[in-house]
Amino acid sequence: MNGPTMRHRLLLPALAYALIAAGATPACADEGMWMPSQLPDIAGQMKAAGFEGRPEALSELAQPPMNAVVKVGGGSGAFVSADGLVLTNHHVAFGVIQYNSTSGRDLIADGFVAADRAAELPANPDYRVLVTTGFERITDRVLAAAGGKRGRAYFDAVDAAGKTAVAECEQAPAQRCSIANMYYGSDFYLVRQLELRDIRLVYAPPGSIGNYGGEVDNFMWPRHSGDFTLLRAYVGPDGRPADHSPGNVPFKPPAHLQMSTRNVKQGDYAMLAGYPGITFRHRMASEFAGQVEWQLPSRIALYRRMIEVIERAGASDAEARVRYASQLRGLLNGLKRAQGELDGLRRSDAVSVRRADETAMLAWLDGRADADAIRADIAAAQAVLDEVAATRDRDQLVAQILRQTQLLRAAVTVQRLALERDKPGAERESGYQQRDEALIEGQLRQVQRRYAPSVEQALLTDLVLQYLTLPADQHLPEFDAVFGTSPEQVRASVGALYAGTALGDEEVRVAAMQADRDALAASQDPLLRAAARLMPALLRLEDAFKTHEGELLRLRPAYMRALTGFREANGQAVYPDANSTLRVSYGRISTLDPRDGVRYRPLTTVQGIVEKHTGEEPFDAPRPLLEAIARGDFGSTAEPSLDTQTVNFMTNLDTTGGNSGSPVLDAEGRLIGLNFDSNWEAVSASWMYDPRYKRAIHVDMRYLRWLMSKVYPAPHLLEEMRLPAE
Repeated sequence: MNGPTMRHRLLLPALAYALIAAGATPACADEGMWMPSQLPDIAGQMKAAGFEGRPEALSELAQPPMNAVVKVGGGSGAFVSADGLVLTNHHVAFGVIQYNSTSGRDLIADGFVAADRAAELPANPDYRVLVTTGFERITDRVLAAAGGKRGRAYFDAVDAAGKTAVAECEQAPAQRCSIANMYYGSDFYLVRQLELRDIRLVYAPPGSIGNYGGEVDNFMWPRHSGDFTLLRAYVGPDGRPADHSPGNVPFKPPAHLQMSTRNVKQGDYAMLAGYPGITFRHRMASEFAGQVEWQLPSRIALYRRMIEVIERAGASDAEARVRYASQLRGLLNGLKRAQGELDGLRRSDAVSVRRADETAMLAWLDGRADADAIRADIAAAQAVLDEVAATRDRDQLVAQILRQTQLLRAAVTVQRLALERDKPGAERESGYQQRDEALIEGQLRQVQRRYAPSVEQALLTDLVLQYLTLPADQHLPEFDAVFGTSPEQVRASVGALYAGTALGDEEVRVAAMQADRDALAASQDPLLRAAARLMPALLRLEDAFKTHEGELLRLRPAYMRALTGFREANGQAVYPDANSTLRVSYGRISTLDPRDGVRYRPLTTVQGIVEKHTGEEPFDAPRPLLEAIARGDFGSTAEPSLDTQTVNFMTNLDTTGGNSGSPVLDAEGRLIGLNFDSNWEAVSASWMYDPRYKRAIHVDMRYLRWLMSKVYPAPHLLEEMRLPAE
């Protein structure tokens, strides 16, 4: 027959729907979080989209512009001066701003402009800027000892090989190394990074600019947010990374980005480089279903409840509200993101689309010599996922009990560190090796700025009360022994733990970190004793996780082989799911048609700030901003076609969490924007890319220049960035 077989004719409609809905046609330039090393392979597509540079040059991490792009805290950023000035988002640096704030000196509300370098303020001790200097494929080395192993043994073999590679890598001075898992256990890379530890706050607009619109506008368009902050990286006098010290000097980056002074418009080429956190687009269809049917609804309910507890507990305590501002903002963002993701996955019918795509992929396997082996591994992986799902409610709650507390988490960290110190260095748990101790100390020290006893007790009590409602077979004896098995016992136990602990004192926490197991065992501090009693349960949960993870590391590559082969057979290049490694996406400044009869223009202006202004948070634009808008003195930063000052712009760039603070570049590699958000319709893009809706939202660098020139002036910083004072 000249045409397709009957089986393939039946598959074509489902396949076409899956590919179109996923935006996965070969000519679709806007999808893809590409590894820099992949860019030469798609050079033609980038050129066709409008890029005027050499895509091959972007694969060189040690060369401009890629060596100017950095990982900042939990997001991204870029060097923008020869003296270590780092541009990132206000919300990425929010913890730094909060760390330096008190109820009497509220930098969150008032903003901050360092008059000179001596006035720059130190970041929290665990805040880091990481500069990627190398990216080496070491798959064969990592998997060499894992052959024939299963479960925990497979995990341990991969983990040990990775630790050995990292330890060797870090023999080079001032180098931080890690292992990146690509394509779900199919490929492994050794990542080399320069770790800068002395980071200082230089410039932050008031929160009513940096977070204008608050949670009401979060993930929404049109936006009018000046979501940017400037930090500076310092090093020791010898030029090497060092802890904070008055004698340190500004870091001299190997390259920095130059901010464009040209205007931008709809249809212009745009490119983004940054560190997207994690995506799940290559997960199995059953995992898509689990996300929609359980994970997102349960997360929404849990986050909403934690937010209510924190707000209620801190309602009458101004200092507590400042201390929990960063944590609360993170929960609010997580809540809105989860709701948007759920709505988006339902809107795109993601479960059905992914199931149809997977069905077509499995049918495509027929006739291949390895089809039976691949199908067997996929079935085995599904069995592991089913086992994980059996305790997912409990595991989620336990994770939040540790993640959302400060003192209890500190006590658990101290106990675990003492336990790991008894092991040879290579056998210590990741995160508790000697290389991690400076970071741990920084985390313990910053507790002081993020903790209020009444709030933590209320939050911990509520989380444990939720744990009590779980089925009896999911209870952990150690948790029941520490907290009790009735609401009355839980409240009394939590109160006693915090009434008697001394871990609220910074020096006590740091001293406990240095103690050995015998000293900790002799301690009468109730939180340290509770952490010791909880430790066996936490280690069992960790063992179960590693056993499951080891099996999935072994089995998922079969699924990825099938998926990659299927995609490539249909003319698609395949990029790995995001995993906090450096990625590039490209596209254009773009409109959006979110629903029938509605079109969003890609540029917003300061007139929108005035229109939204109510005088009350979150639409409480500061007086200096409103007065500057009324004067209309915009100079060369104004958009000629609109005859006013722009604020934000929108592109079809492919982004996700972690891309916050990513620099947005024009066709010639100049800085035109700073990524800070996605639109509501595209929050689900971490799981499914839908080209109809996926957009990214950026601070227009013309707005930054105008604010720093006319509203909250910093002429010395503009001069440092080689920008004109408007």
